[in-house]
Amino acid sequence: MGIGSRDLGIEVLAAKYAAGDITPTSLVNELLAAMDAYEKVDPAVWIFRPSAADLLSRAGELEAVSPEKRGPLYGIPFAIKDNIDVAGMPSTMGCPEALYTAETTSTVVQKLLDAGAIMMGKANLDQFATGLVGVRSPFGAPRCVFDNDYVSGGSSSGSAVAVAANLVSFSLGTDTAGSGRVPAMFNNIVGLKPSCGILSTSGVFPANRTLDCVSIFAGSVHDAQSVREIAEGFDPTDPFSRRSEQVALPSGSLRIGVPDQEQLEFFGDKEAAKLFDHAVAAAESQGWETVRFNYAPFRETAKLLYGSAWVAERLAAVKPYLDEDLHPVTRQIIGGAGSYDAADAFQAIYTVEHLRSQCAEIAEAFDIILVPTTPTQYRVADVEGDPITLNSNLGTYTNFVNLLDMAALSVPCGFKPDGLAFGVTLVGPAMTDAALAVLGDQLHRALLPESCGDRRPLTATRVPPLATEDRIEVAVVGAHLTGMPLNGQLTERGAELLRTTRTAGDYKLYALADTVPPKPGLAQTPGYEGDGIVIEIWSMPVCAFGSFVALIPAPLGIGTLTTVDGTAVKGFICEPAGIEAATDITEFGGWRAYQARQ
Repeated sequence: MGIGSRDLGIEVLAAKYAAGDITPTSLVNELLAAMDAYEKVDPAVWIFRPSAADLLSRAGELEAVSPEKRGPLYGIPFAIKDNIDVAGMPSTMGCPEALYTAETTSTVVQKLLDAGAIMMGKANLDQFATGLVGVRSPFGAPRCVFDNDYVSGGSSSGSAVAVAANLVSFSLGTDTAGSGRVPAMFNNIVGLKPSCGILSTSGVFPANRTLDCVSIFAGSVHDAQSVREIAEGFDPTDPFSRRSEQVALPSGSLRIGVPDQEQLEFFGDKEAAKLFDHAVAAAESQGWETVRFNYAPFRETAKLLYGSAWVAERLAAVKPYLDEDLHPVTRQIIGGAGSYDAADAFQAIYTVEHLRSQCAEIAEAFDIILVPTTPTQYRVADVEGDPITLNSNLGTYTNFVNLLDMAALSVPCGFKPDGLAFGVTLVGPAMTDAALAVLGDQLHRALLPESCGDRRPLTATRVPPLATEDRIEVAVVGAHLTGMPLNGQLTERGAELLRTTRTAGDYKLYALADTVPPKPGLAQTPGYEGDGIVIEIWSMPVCAFGSFVALIPAPLGIGTLTTVDGTAVKGFICEPAGIEAATDITEFGGWRAYQARQ
């Protein structure tokens, strides 16, 4: 398929930027050539690509930023589905002509741009985000990266292929019925469907506005989770926005719900069934308890998305555009929604709530669900011959998730003898996104520690476990940073890196005198207004915290720091006497940047 062997993992690129091996300009030039080359293999991935001049201008803007002020996505390339707005760019929703040129940039994209990312283009989709197949577009049908005869999955087809073909590091899709998960499976990548509302949909053209969410494709759970944490946040301009109040799953033996064997449906795909059995066995090998359950109420819920008045919500968004040149299948689905009335809509709501109660009662027996991402995969020709039935089959294990207000994460599972990929999805209650990331990363590595169309090995850092009552978060600023001389004092105590961030703006950093190895001192300075100091947040077992603190020499100690987002965390501070003979190095923004200049 002409897929490049570039590893565009976020951490891989960040390390290359830090070492000076690449620049945003050199990467953009490389990717422009790769995108041109891939268009000869599959010309249907993109709907709109910014000009080379505009992309190189963006790269130049980033290169003008000093290293200590680079955002967490500095120079990272990404794509977006063409139902997400960017100011000055056309938004087509998969129609032959742009419905409009966006005047503002969607909230979620703006967050990523502010973090330093480079938007490489707007990707193809099933028209008006209606479909799980990826063939309902006047711009062509993006193909599976493993076999050109097979669908790539939809509706976020181009977004998934752009990642799997190593053209971008991550991409944004949308997911109402499974569009952020089905294409992930078909193309051997991770598909993160967050809890509804935690990523703003302001500036996103709706499918079912009450159910829509922005989804994330990436080569690893770590990368997808990192993007989610940057992109999320309450948005008062989005009436369906809500704060991401993450909850932990039980810290004891995890119970995984698996549909009863006789209720599993693969539509004759015996190899897919074998791979799912393998995934269940792999889950059990992680020490997770599997619990078989009655899937019938979940499947009945899934059928409501297109088989009841819920489909009329799609008509609410598309009604002004029914005179456009619609794909015949799109017109059939959305146009048929006009037969429902208000009473039907209320009845559909009542039915969902009734099924929600049934599903909740069943779910008391387990913590999260493990299902196939989708039962099988179809050829493009077969879908075109039976577009409604085959599309419906692909949503067997995805359509219920948003109707029941759940979070989901699809990860690669293995390959069938015909060379097509298979995947599984972990589904949990709303706001378990972070917990699912830990488990999904663990399962991905146990099942198939590789990703993308070139099946490259996973290089991303493992997603660290969540902080619980048995662990404590500790902020480090100097010699304990990753790769620094005293980092072993953390790792030998079972500490794991959670994230890199900055302090609030009223902190100064000092190089202490006569310390071995060299160490900095961090001091809060009321009235000072800076950019904050780079810190790492580590999760450490509470039982090891005391022995760690005992190693800290004066004038350093552990106190409470405030991070740039206002969070309080335990971390290194310096006694006032210690900075009297120290050198103020605040201008460097962090200890690593200061050391690099020595």
